[in-house]
Amino acid sequence: MNSLSSPGDAHMVEQTNTEFFQQAVECHRGGRLGEAEALYRKILAGQPEHAEATHLLGLLCYQSQRVAEGMDLIRRAIRLSPKAEYCNNLGVMLADQGSLVDAIAEYRQAASLRPDFAEAYSNLGSALQKTGHLNEAALALSQAASLRPDVPETNNELGIALWQKGELEGASRAFRAAVAVRADYPEAHNNLGVLLKETGEFDAAVTAHRRAVELRPDDAQFLLNLGTALREKGQLDEAIANYRRVIARRPDLAAAHNNLANVLKDIGQWDEALVCYRRAEALSSGPSFASNLLYSLYFNPEYDAARIYEEHVRWNAKYARPLAPQISHGNRASSGGGKLRIGYVSPDLRQHPVGRFLLPLLARHDRDAFEIFCYADVRHPDSVTDQLRAGADVWHGTAGMSDAQLAELIRQDRIDILVDLTMHMSGSRLLVFARKPAPVQVTYLAYCGTTGLETMDFRLTDPYLDPPQADDRFYSERSVRLPGSYWCYWPPESAPSINPLPAASTGLVTFGCLNNFSKVSRAALETWCDILREVPNSRLLLYAQEGSHRQLTRERVGQIGVDPMRLQFIARLPLPVYFGQYQQIDIALDPFPYPGGTTTCDALWMGVPVVSLAGATAVSRSGLSILCNVGLSELVAGTSEQYVQIVANLAHDLPRLTELRATLRRRMQSSALMDAAGFTRGVEAAYRQMWRDWLDSVQRKP
Repeated sequence: MNSLSSPGDAHMVEQTNTEFFQQAVECHRGGRLGEAEALYRKILAGQPEHAEATHLLGLLCYQSQRVAEGMDLIRRAIRLSPKAEYCNNLGVMLADQGSLVDAIAEYRQAASLRPDFAEAYSNLGSALQKTGHLNEAALALSQAASLRPDVPETNNELGIALWQKGELEGASRAFRAAVAVRADYPEAHNNLGVLLKETGEFDAAVTAHRRAVELRPDDAQFLLNLGTALREKGQLDEAIANYRRVIARRPDLAAAHNNLANVLKDIGQWDEALVCYRRAEALSSGPSFASNLLYSLYFNPEYDAARIYEEHVRWNAKYARPLAPQISHGNRASSGGGKLRIGYVSPDLRQHPVGRFLLPLLARHDRDAFEIFCYADVRHPDSVTDQLRAGADVWHGTAGMSDAQLAELIRQDRIDILVDLTMHMSGSRLLVFARKPAPVQVTYLAYCGTTGLETMDFRLTDPYLDPPQADDRFYSERSVRLPGSYWCYWPPESAPSINPLPAASTGLVTFGCLNNFSKVSRAALETWCDILREVPNSRLLLYAQEGSHRQLTRERVGQIGVDPMRLQFIARLPLPVYFGQYQQIDIALDPFPYPGGTTTCDALWMGVPVVSLAGATAVSRSGLSILCNVGLSELVAGTSEQYVQIVANLAHDLPRLTELRATLRRRMQSSALMDAAGFTRGVEAAYRQMWRDWLDSVQRKP
C-alpha cells in the first residue's frame, strides 16, 4: 500500500511556467533521472526556496538509493512549505527504513493538513496495524475507505485490521467490499477465504480460495490456503492432490510438505506422513514443523520412549537452547508471603479438550492462596472461553504476540509458576518457556509426554500413567504425580441422557471408536477385526471424514477376512450430535498406541464401557488411568490377545453391559475423575511443593 507519490501527480506539481521545472518533471517521469537531477539542481541554484523542486529532488535521490540525502531534502521541503503530500512521502520513506513511530507522526501530520487525503489515512492505518495499534489502525483505514471506496487495497487492509481485532463480521464486509470493487482482486478473495475457514464456513471458504487460485494459479500460498480449507471441509483427497500439486511446483516449500503430512496423518497414513514431516523440518528454520514431527511420533508403534526422547532432546538443542541468553524472570527471590501467582499458557482456552479439562481447575482454585493469570492465544472465543475467563484473576489475550513479547509480559506479571498446556501441539509456545520468564515451569494436560526443554522443571502425571517405581530417564522434566487422576472431567450440558442398551433391542452388538481416525493404527484395526470374528453378530462404527481412505480401510478389513459391510463410518459432527452417537454404541474400543482421553471420558459419561490396551509410554496408558480411576481396571488389557478376549466376553454378557450402562455415569460422578475439589487440592499441593523446592534451591546457591 505505501508508495511514493510520483512527479506529475496533479496534487504534487506546482503550476509554474519555469521551463526548467517542466523539463525536470518530464525527465523524472520518463525515468531519465540524471537529466532530471541536473535540472532540479539548476532550479534550486537560482531559487533555493523552491519547495516543490526540493521535494521532487528528494524523491529522486531516494529512488536512486541515496536514502539519507533524499530524506533530508524532503524534510527541507516541509520546512519551506508544510504540505500534506510532503509529509506523507516522508512517512513512506521512514516506514521503508523501519522507523514506524516516526512514520506514523508524519502520516498524522499529512492527514491534519489535508483531511480528505485518503492515501495518508491508508498509510497511517497500515503503520498503526504493524505496530499493534489495531483500534487506531481500523479507524484510519475506515476513513481511507470512505474517502476512496474505489481502492480495493484499502478495504483489504481494513479487513485484516478488523480481523486482528476480532471483529469478524466487519472484516468480512471489508473483504467483500474489496472484491465488489475489483472482482479480480486475488488477495481479498484469499483473505476472505481464510476468515471464512476460521469461522467454520468451510463451503464458502473453499469457494473463495478457488477464486483466488483461479486469478493467480502460481501463487503457492494461495494453493496452500485452498488445501487447508479443503481439509477443514473434509475433502481430504482433494486437499492431498492440491498439496502434491504445490510440491511438484515448489519442492523446496516446507509448508507444503508439512500440510501434506497433516492430511496424511488424518487418514492414518503415518509412514508417509512421517517422511513429509521430516522433509518439512529439513527445509524450515522454524520450530513448528519440527514440533509436528515430535507429536506424530506418539502415534507410531515403532517409536518407544527412548527414541521419542532422543528426538525431543535434538529439538531442544536446535531451537530452545540458543535462547538461553534471554533466560530471566521478574519474580521475587524469596517467598515474600502473599499469593502464589500461577500462569496458564494455551491457544485452546475454548471448546477444546484442553479447555474442557481446565474448567474444573480454574473454577475451584483457592483464590485466597493463588492468583490466576491466563495467557490465551484464542482468536475466536466461545462459551467455554467465557467460563474459563470467569475463573481467572487476570486474562491476557495474546494472539499475535511474539514469543519474546509474551515472555516479557509474563515477567512483568511476576508469575511464580508458569504452566504450559500445549507441548508440541498446534499453537505451541515452548519458545516462551525456553526464555524461562517464571522461576518454576510446568507442563500439563496437552498429552502426558515430555517437552524436551531443559528449562521445563516439572510435568504433572498420575500413578497410572507413570507408575511410582518408574524413573524419569525419558523426560526432560521431573515427574510430579497427582494423587488420583491426571484428568478432571467436566461434562458439557449438551450431552443427552443415557438410553437403554442398543444391543438389547437390536440383537446386534455395536462397537465404536469416535477418536480421530489418525489414531486408528494398522495394529488396532487388525485387532478389531479379530473382535468382529469373535463376535459374529456385531458391527464396528468409526469416525472418519469422507474420502478414499474409507474405501481403503474397508478393503483392508476384507483382506483380513471380515465382511467390509460390517464397518460403518460417521463424519465430523457438532458436539451434541457427537454425544448422541454414543446412544448407538454398546462397547467403545480404545485405539492404540495412542488411546483416547476426552473421548474415553465422553463414552463413559454416556454409559458406554471402554476397553483399552495399555502400552509402555505414559501417552499409551491414558485408558489405563481413566478406567482404573472409575474402578474398571478389568477392562484394561496388557496384550492384543487379552484385548480381544475382554471385548468378546463383555459383548456376550448383555446383563453386564446393561448394568454398566445404567451405572457408569454415577461411577464417574463418585470417582476421582469428577472430584473437582479433590483434584484441585492435589494440583495446588503440587504447586506449593514445586515452589518450596525452588526456594530451597535459591537458598542453597552461594
